[in-house]
Amino acid sequence: MSLTTELKQLNQQNREKIPNEALAVMDEATNNLKKDHLAEKTIKEGKSFPYTSLPNAKGKEVNLEELNKNKKLIVSFYRGGWCPYCNLELKALQNSLEEFKANGAELVAITPETPDNSLSTSEKNNLSFEVLSDINNEFAKELGLVFGLPDALKSIYDQFGIDVKKHNNNEDFELPMPATFVLNENGKVIYRFVNEDYTQRADIQEILKALKS
Repeated sequence: MSLTTELKQLNQQNREKIPNEALAVMDEATNNLKKDHLAEKTIKEGKSFPYTSLPNAKGKEVNLEELNKNKKLIVSFYRGGWCPYCNLELKALQNSLEEFKANGAELVAITPETPDNSLSTSEKNNLSFEVLSDINNEFAKELGLVFGLPDALKSIYDQFGIDVKKHNNNEDFELPMPATFVLNENGKVIYRFVNEDYTQRADIQEILKALKS
């Protein structure tokens, strides 16, 4: 089963469980992001991807340029370990890791969560690739991926027991859109997936297609 199909099934299941009032607030927040065409404002294919160094789950600084050296690089931004769609994506990426490597690519995931929280996510999903913490979404902001949670949505998250402040160790209530970039050996973006809808992710087959192109 493809990641896209799994995500669709998860979304259908969740929509059956979530009260209509909460769904309306969540859908409105997503639709407002789409109206702003937020995804269109991010880095495009053919552009050089900016490099940075970020701490991994154990607090060690990892340089993206080094990861990209002499190989392709897949960079996946996710919201946090509290997000079921993110966890489904991370598991799919982990299951495809050897195939990515066979096609000459390294994989790294980036989250606004603190290293302690990203470590929990890595352990929960048995991840063997680097998960980096983008504190205060500084790098994601550089790429144009970040949006602020509206007050109505904050209340819904509170009802769900999602403590964004605790996970990110700040009071910004900002998150990155789901995004995946594939870079060639020269750091150029050869594939991008950015979506205002948090239930959508880059399909594994599309990533592999980009690596083989």
